Amino acid sequence: APKAPVASSLALAGARPAWRQKDQPHTQKQFVFEKPSEVERRVPEAGVIDKPGVYELSKGPTGTSRIHLIPGFIDSEQADWMFEQLLQDIPWGQRTHIRQEVSFEEPRLTSWYGELPYTYSRITMQPNPNWHPLLTVLKERIEEFTGHTFNSLLCNLYRNEKDSVDWHSDNEPSLGKNPVIASLSFGATRTFEMRKKPSPEEDGDYTYVERLRIPLDHGSLLVMEGATQEDWQHRVPKEYHSRDERINLTFRIIYPEPDGVWK
Repeated sequence: APKAPVASSLALAGARPAWRQKDQPHTQKQFVFEKPSEVERRVPEAGVIDKPGVYELSKGPTGTSRIHLIPGFIDSEQADWMFEQLLQDIPWGQRTHIRQEVSFEEPRLTSWYGELPYTYSRITMQPNPNWHPLLTVLKERIEEFTGHTFNSLLCNLYRNEKDSVDWHSDNEPSLGKNPVIASLSFGATRTFEMRKKPSPEEDGDYTYVERLRIPLDHGSLLVMEGATQEDWQHRVPKEYHSRDERINLTFRIIYPEPDGVWK
């Protein structure tokens, strides 16, 4: 049988390409640029916390960030009448913010209780030592459960799905270092979202940070402690579906700010 051409045999045997054979006439070399493959970076899916327990969120130079979720801290029958009484009796008001010479109203109603003023978002809420009796009872019940004492309370009323609070940390100087904040919810379930603050290398980019979603039901208690306010942010976003009223009570400790500087 006739032998196969030498070139074909070389090609099948994996020999060098024709343009690299010394005995071949010179031809123009062709180079194909291939972009180096990049490691695909995916936006992490938000985790969900909806079971009772203590959750360690992160550890870092600032300490351990930890939350404690207690669904049904107030049983539903008690929570029903407490919600109605607080909705009616608390002196709800709406704060006005000014940003870049444009004023806008906060998308929720608030009320403050405590011997000291509280400043956040550059607006000061004046002292109000006249605690509603029910709020005092709830404060004492939470203090007994957590082992922490509180001297102040910020009340929030989300009237419907359009009311919200944007990303923030409760890290004002008057709250001190690593504050403990106990958040008690009544009424419609709303999602409490958390996101970890980016590392310095991310230059303020929150795209790839860890995120959590926590549905806070009627009568549920969420306690944030440790470095949570230092290393994480939280919010209650607007929702697309209809939501009834929700009351959120956030108990905290406020320290004096002599001359406007916390010491």
